[in-house]
Amino acid sequence: MQKKSQQVALGGIATGMCIALMFATGMIPFSYYALPALAGLVLIAVREENGLSTALIVFAAVSLLSIFVVPIKEAALLFIAFFGYYPILQETFAKIRPKVLSWVVRLVIFNVAVVAAYWVIVNVFGITEILEEFGNFGKYSVLVLLAMANVFFVIYDGAVKNITLAYRNWFRPKILKKAR
Repeated sequence: MQKKSQQVALGGIATGMCIALMFATGMIPFSYYALPALAGLVLIAVREENGLSTALIVFAAVSLLSIFVVPIKEAALLFIAFFGYYPILQETFAKIRPKVLSWVVRLVIFNVAVVAAYWVIVNVFGITEILEEFGNFGKYSVLVLLAMANVFFVIYDGAVKNITLAYRNWFRPKILKKAR
């Protein structure tokens, strides 16, 4: 019974932290990319302590709450489409062999998620200001921004890997006094 209550408590704390970060996107200018990415990193602790299924439940809860309470819908959709689940499943994708195939799969998932999120933003939510902003930079600006996003993704993937290792090898044994 204690294990279940610990799972619920950690899940609730993580959900609260993620929602606070997501809500802050409306208060901190230009944070609607960084804060959803940071909120996703919180879920690493849930996965490490409580397992994949609990982490996915927390992701689902944060995703649902984000749709209703986050003022910047773009940030909510980026969390739902990619930043929320990727830190939870990153190790699964990294285990794919050969390594080149692993990177191809990860990059395809990222690109499909980003394109799908922006399609929903424009076509479902009707936020067409994004398209108007691209118009000033020419027809190739979308491709340039997507290429830059892929560079960011590679950096983010490395950060997820290193934060997971730091959690396992330093935070968990030194701070939580638990061995894995």
